[in-house]
Amino acid sequence: MGHTTITECLSEGRILLLDGAMGTMIQTFHFGEQDFRGRRFRDLPGIQQGNNDLLSLTQPDAIRQIHRRYLEAGADIICTNTFNAQRISLADYGCQDLVKEINHAAVVNAREEADAFSSDGHPRFVVASVGPTNKTLSMSPDVNNPAFRAVSYDEMQAAYLEQISVLLESGVDGILLETIFDTLNAKAAVGAFMQAEEQTGISVPLMLSVTVNDRQGRLLSGQTLEAFLTSIQHAPILSMGLNCSFGAREMLPCLRLLAEKAPYYISAHPNAGLPNTLGGYDQTPDIMKAEMQTFLDEQLVNIIGGCCGTTPEHIAALHQLRLKAKAHRPAEARKKLRISGLEPLTVDDGIGFVGVGERCNVAGSRKFLRLIREKNYSEALSIARRQVQDGAMVIDINMDDALLDAKAEMETFLKLIASEPDICRIPVMVDSSNWDTVRAALRCIQGKSIVNSISLKEGEEAFIAHASEIRAMGAAVVVMAFDEQGQADTYERKVSVCHRAYDILVDKVGFPAEDIIFDPNILTIATGMPEHDGYALAFIRAAGWIRKNLPGAHVSGGVSNLSFAFRGNDYLRQAMHAVFLYHAQRHGMDFGIINPATNVQYADIPAEQLAVIEEAMLRPSAQATDRLVALAASLLQQARTEEAPAAAKRTTVPVDERLKEALRQGSEEYLKEDIEEALHLYPKAVDIIEGPLMQGMNLVGTLFGEGKMFLPQVIKTARTMKQAVAILQPHIEAQRTAGSKSAGRVLLATVKGDVHDIGKNIVAVVMACNGYEIIDLGVMVPAEEIVRQAQEQQPDIIGLSGLITPSLEEMVRVVKSLDEAGLRIPVMIGGATTSAMHTALKIAPAYHGPVIWVKDASMNTPVAAQFISTESREAAIQQLLETQESYRREYHDPAIQSFEQAREDKLRLF
Repeated sequence: MGHTTITECLSEGRILLLDGAMGTMIQTFHFGEQDFRGRRFRDLPGIQQGNNDLLSLTQPDAIRQIHRRYLEAGADIICTNTFNAQRISLADYGCQDLVKEINHAAVVNAREEADAFSSDGHPRFVVASVGPTNKTLSMSPDVNNPAFRAVSYDEMQAAYLEQISVLLESGVDGILLETIFDTLNAKAAVGAFMQAEEQTGISVPLMLSVTVNDRQGRLLSGQTLEAFLTSIQHAPILSMGLNCSFGAREMLPCLRLLAEKAPYYISAHPNAGLPNTLGGYDQTPDIMKAEMQTFLDEQLVNIIGGCCGTTPEHIAALHQLRLKAKAHRPAEARKKLRISGLEPLTVDDGIGFVGVGERCNVAGSRKFLRLIREKNYSEALSIARRQVQDGAMVIDINMDDALLDAKAEMETFLKLIASEPDICRIPVMVDSSNWDTVRAALRCIQGKSIVNSISLKEGEEAFIAHASEIRAMGAAVVVMAFDEQGQADTYERKVSVCHRAYDILVDKVGFPAEDIIFDPNILTIATGMPEHDGYALAFIRAAGWIRKNLPGAHVSGGVSNLSFAFRGNDYLRQAMHAVFLYHAQRHGMDFGIINPATNVQYADIPAEQLAVIEEAMLRPSAQATDRLVALAASLLQQARTEEAPAAAKRTTVPVDERLKEALRQGSEEYLKEDIEEALHLYPKAVDIIEGPLMQGMNLVGTLFGEGKMFLPQVIKTARTMKQAVAILQPHIEAQRTAGSKSAGRVLLATVKGDVHDIGKNIVAVVMACNGYEIIDLGVMVPAEEIVRQAQEQQPDIIGLSGLITPSLEEMVRVVKSLDEAGLRIPVMIGGATTSAMHTALKIAPAYHGPVIWVKDASMNTPVAAQFISTESREAAIQQLLETQESYRREYHDPAIQSFEQAREDKLRLF
């Protein structure tokens, strides 16, 4: 073969053809037990039938014939017969000591056949097939012991290293990690690949291919495709693809997502349709060719081939298909911090402040420490779960305690979390000062985590070694402002240490700048030592300098450190944290280790208290500290002497105001009795939703937009609103007029990638009360399901909901799918106000039906009514344009001017 490489062919815009199924073709030989054994292994203990990898030694002519037939069909790439040829899988047959021999023979068989067909005009390549093993690192095989693993990360990586090293030395043109169902397995394989390249001095392309477990695109281990991409982005990947799982038609939605998100060449080798009742595959080459035509028409792929059930005839059909097609152009790599649990989190301007839950820390929570000491993991997990429910976007886990085996407890807890999807859906921050604990933790997490932390305290050599290992494991890192001289406490020291660390990480380690999070040390103020008074201001100033001068880097800190001098005074501590976060965020702090269940918000703090706290932080002096200490004493005295219970004082406040305040605080304590009182004042139960409850939600939205509330607090508000709606629901149902004519049918869904449903649920209740028939598809609904339901149900209007930034992108994908299906049903966009509005602007030009953006839930009913009644659309347009003009004046958003073009755009966009 010449010197042309797979990478060169792909860069020239060629669509390469991969071979088809090896196992399917082996079955056509009808080999029995003795055929698998051959003469050499006739006395080998155990059953060998089914050990396909052994056939490279015992039936090499058959394997070569299979390769030859695929090459004759036009395949550019043939895969070695090594899918299970590592010692973990081969141990099932007692062949674990044959790893080197089997892999070498498999490469020789494929190499000689490929070389015989290769020419300058049509080079043929041999890629090593490396399967996922028959074990999983992210799941327990024992339902009674979720922390158990049948194999360790190090054992799996060693098995892969042994196999991949032989494959490289035997002369393959690339390594294909295929049928990936567990990201942690894939991480072990990627680590082995990079280690094997270093040890052998041989470099070839790395190709990955995932198998998804359901039509929403999740791996068997629970990760979404986008989360998987985030988890392995540290690897030197040439191509990313999908194989197995489904046929081409069912694979298409996932392939579209992959092509949109992955900055790599894209491969696809689906099964020959879905399996029949006997486990076989019936899809003919012509049918498969027709289904895969869309892959090429949409320019989604660079490599195509077949998996289970495909034969040389299928590959020959695909050979004709790809000859005149245009190849996919890889997506542009985004320079953003992306981390993941089961779901991805991209840290950008749209996400705002990232709250890291602090309560799973034995150093910071006496309750959590007690539970871990008592091995009460069930209750310890409930603390983690509560933090996620309260809105934590990342969860910090720390097991550093002198009386604990920190490494063992960290491993156990992380493995337990992996069995709790409602917890492990968010990323983990591994918090430890012990490097063995950090290393062990990274081997338990399939997502992309954050290591907290490393520093220059032990010098550059240790710093570089630790950073390099973190980089190799695909994690982001928190860098503390420590060096050989100790902790950086002044502004000048903080920026100096962080600048030095940044240069080392970026220039010497090659660490992505966007994966660096600096912690310039939030230190305690008002301790009685004058040199401590300026700590808050020094941090805030350093945060601003880092974000301005160290491109890509982020800023975090442990917020509770600030107020340790006032332990026991919970209100003052929470007020100090709220003030600090308000100002630090404006200077660039975009992470923070916090208690997501905190009750005090910036907007809650009385003006005279706020002035004292802000002076102590922003204009530090001995006098400012004295005033803060005096305030602390006054608050404690007030708490001791105040006799009137809160419940008695509440009754003097109008119930409307109490309900709004309950939403703002996210408090459910008096919610039921306040709603019962409101039911006597309002003629209809739904009026309470459209009145004080929606007013409270709008207030929360305003405070969030001004930075006076953070996402965890908004999540608490949403939970309170959900509970309020649940309390009102029976009254709403009782007041509904029996036998009344439906005002229209409404299809609602929170789109794929988003689990937030409060807005959707409010819309459903309000519109149902106004006579609409509601079809609620729930949350995480994929585009194809929304299209299918729209075709079957024929609604008068479709409502799409979502909160997080990726869900707004998914809305665009849903509407595109509706348009491709020929549907022209009005689509109503809901979500975070400005983001939803911009999504509507993006969607409208590509959709041939009406696109509606509504400022708040209370507008959905009149808008829907006017859209369903076509003669009223002119009035709806005028109403919405007036609303949006007011909104633009209020928020000074020039993008909203585009709404004025609605009339010229066939009255489609509002």
